[in-house]
Amino acid sequence: MANETNVPTPKPTTLEGWVKLLDGVRLPVPQASHDQVCKAIRDNRSSLRDIAELMQNSPALALSVIREANRHTHGSMTEPAENLEVAINRLGLKRTEELLERLPAEPQSQIPVALRQLQLISQHATQQANGFFAGRLARLWQDIHWGSLLFLSPLWPMALTHPQLLEEWELRVIYKGESARKVEKQLFGVRLLEICLALVDTWRLPIWVQQGYRLLRSEQRELVKVLRIARDSDHPLRQQNRLDDDPTLRRWLNQPANTVLLANGLALSAQQAWDSPHCERWQFLTSLYLQIPMDEVQQQLHQQAANSARQHAMPDLWHPAEALIWPSGINRAHAGLLPAPAPTAEDLAKWRKQCAELLVEPSPFTNAMHLTTSARDALVACGMRRVMILMADRTHANLRVHQTAGLPKEVAGLNLVVSQSTVLQRLLAQQAQVRLAPSNNAQFSALLPASLRKQFSGEHLLLRSLVNNGRVIMIVVADQGGGPFSEITVQAFGKTAQCIEKALHSFSQR
Repeated sequence: MANETNVPTPKPTTLEGWVKLLDGVRLPVPQASHDQVCKAIRDNRSSLRDIAELMQNSPALALSVIREANRHTHGSMTEPAENLEVAINRLGLKRTEELLERLPAEPQSQIPVALRQLQLISQHATQQANGFFAGRLARLWQDIHWGSLLFLSPLWPMALTHPQLLEEWELRVIYKGESARKVEKQLFGVRLLEICLALVDTWRLPIWVQQGYRLLRSEQRELVKVLRIARDSDHPLRQQNRLDDDPTLRRWLNQPANTVLLANGLALSAQQAWDSPHCERWQFLTSLYLQIPMDEVQQQLHQQAANSARQHAMPDLWHPAEALIWPSGINRAHAGLLPAPAPTAEDLAKWRKQCAELLVEPSPFTNAMHLTTSARDALVACGMRRVMILMADRTHANLRVHQTAGLPKEVAGLNLVVSQSTVLQRLLAQQAQVRLAPSNNAQFSALLPASLRKQFSGEHLLLRSLVNNGRVIMIVVADQGGGPFSEITVQAFGKTAQCIEKALHSFSQR
């Protein structure tokens, strides 16, 4: 294939030529990810979800599997596979393994920088999408996640075959301000959006990816209208009135598919500068879409960038989180983050409703899973972004994951051996709460199981034991993305824990 030789790839000048070239590229996959996934496929105990979760560590691998699944159903009435689990199920494990064998697997450091840099931007966009939108549109989180990760994927093979063209485009269009139409005609012979859209159609990528490119190509009038309203961010009531006066435009703005474009706009523009006009434009649009103040958008934007950098940054790649303003003398990995925004009045109303459901007597819950699902939802409603509810066994020797929110699906199978952690022993011995902060993080992190700490990146974390009839039966672990907590949320967390304990007591008395 084109990327498997040292011979320069001829540059196409037509749309058909670009699609044929880029569709034929086999993207290299990091050797470590490749080996992990192959091992999981051969393990009879691995579920499709387990395999899909492992594949997510490699964007190229995820794209290759989804493309292959959709290639086999192209032209049929079957809906395209829009996420990995569906794609693997369509292909079957045998064909998935055969595909893996055909993909070039290389050590991470040997995969070209231009490709890894572009994939890092896609991972950053996915973090922004999950942080801003997935919690608010929880039922659509899969569409938001996969659409955001794959939005820039049509450019990944180009970063492999013609990285110098993308670099020149960035230099001339982003930094020098030249006309994108003129530059693209010179460099590619065709508009870049047309190439991306044609590949999205060929690969049958998620419909929200297609909608994002169609918006950029043919709905610019609406985008300009919305941006004019978005810039009036100091007058939210006036903004709302202007949208109410144009219901068609309001419906156009509020499409859930726009979350994918917004997340990628935020991540791409941050590559240039946090205070660039491009970045400001996407911040204004996000503020209007979510109807939250600009300063809150910027706080969350920076916090999610830092979270992304912790998970995906590499020494030889640029991550925008490195350009955040870090107070001197503070660890850059976790500094510069303002406390998470306080819950809004609407958020608190939802939280109170969730707590009221826990306090209903006699207990309305049919089983423990029913109760803990409601408990998890109450913890999320109070402002927690990542939640894990651990259930102790009868001997207090092990803790098993009972519920999660905002965490990878594979953590559902986590089993923690209590004897290996003095913090867990203390929490199980009696009712207690531990709050990790930069001042004590190093001390307490060393006393927590690595498999647990790995799921909660950052220096701010809450752990609390829940008691029923004088005995600890659960431990709740939660954070707000790893950055500093909103103190209102910490107070609400404590009250939520009390409501859960009352629900447990009521449930056990049935």
